[in-house]
Amino acid sequence: MEDLEPPEGTLQNILEQESLKWVFVGGKGGVGKTTCSSILSILLSRVRSSVLIISTDPAHNLSDAFQQRFTKTPNLVNGFTNLYAMEVDPNVENEEMSGSSSDGMDGLMSDLANAIPGIDEAMSFAEMLKLVQTMDYSVIVFDTAPTGHTLRLLQFPSTLEKGLAKMMSLKHKFGGLISQMTRLFGGGDDFGEDAILGKLEGMKDVIERVNKQFRDPDLTTFVCVCIPEFLSLYETERLVQELTKFEIDTHNIIINQVLFEEEAVESKLLKARMRMQQKYLDQFYMLYDDFHITKLPLLPEEVCGAEALKTFSQYFVSPYDPSKSKRTVEELERTISILREQLKDAETELERLRKGKQKV
Repeated sequence: MEDLEPPEGTLQNILEQESLKWVFVGGKGGVGKTTCSSILSILLSRVRSSVLIISTDPAHNLSDAFQQRFTKTPNLVNGFTNLYAMEVDPNVENEEMSGSSSDGMDGLMSDLANAIPGIDEAMSFAEMLKLVQTMDYSVIVFDTAPTGHTLRLLQFPSTLEKGLAKMMSLKHKFGGLISQMTRLFGGGDDFGEDAILGKLEGMKDVIERVNKQFRDPDLTTFVCVCIPEFLSLYETERLVQELTKFEIDTHNIIINQVLFEEEAVESKLLKARMRMQQKYLDQFYMLYDDFHITKLPLLPEEVCGAEALKTFSQYFVSPYDPSKSKRTVEELERTISILREQLKDAETELERLRKGKQKV
């Protein structure tokens, strides 16, 4: 039996899947998730009518990637006509909710949320999904927080369900007391336990509806981003297993910051890093032989700003080949300038050594 060829090492399959509605980009902290999700959203904006990229990481980097300030409402990205971005922080939203209306139903909701672990993020996520569903975007890209936060995000439906069950048990135990207290303090019907449970039920309905879409491989996929190191490989394996458990489709892995063997390198340190990386690259290909694995090169500079993101995006649709990569005039001039400086330093050092030898 002939060996099957591995899937193409690009993200072209995601761009060609027209039915996709939700694209998650996640992985260990510091591997380049925001850069990858930003470039993926740029590529999708070329083939879709409208794209929204949402950062759910409290340490937002989306504004840095595009060099433009984003808020918790969608803003058009500069230089685009159909790409929008927003940054969501569940913790801040929860504080705003409790601070702005602490004497109303939302204030009590916030206090109850704090009493049930994880439900505050779940409620904020549900509110965000409510907002997103009222907008007509062709596809939504999530730039997620590091793996642990992302896995919690996928558990939100069950978290809300548990929270609701706890609320129901409290209602049966103290329902009459809550009603008397609300009347005593002048609260209306919209502050009663039924209104509170109604709000929770509404959020649960929204998040369950979306969760159903998340489990549909035609509508949702998850792109794992990593680097060729042990901890990142371990974290990716954990993430893939959890996604499988949650029945969320994943068939793309981006391996970032790769040092390519073909590049002429004299440094012993870089050669050692290349050997180490190759060991883990081989393991990635062995573990995920049915995945689209995209390798991205380690660059000498940061990828910041829309133009830099657009330039780097070429390696997402066609594999990086260092032998074919053409350097610009500016890059060649910079390389020549560096080599001249190195030659000058070497000549100075040689002259110094010669003088020292003569003295001896």
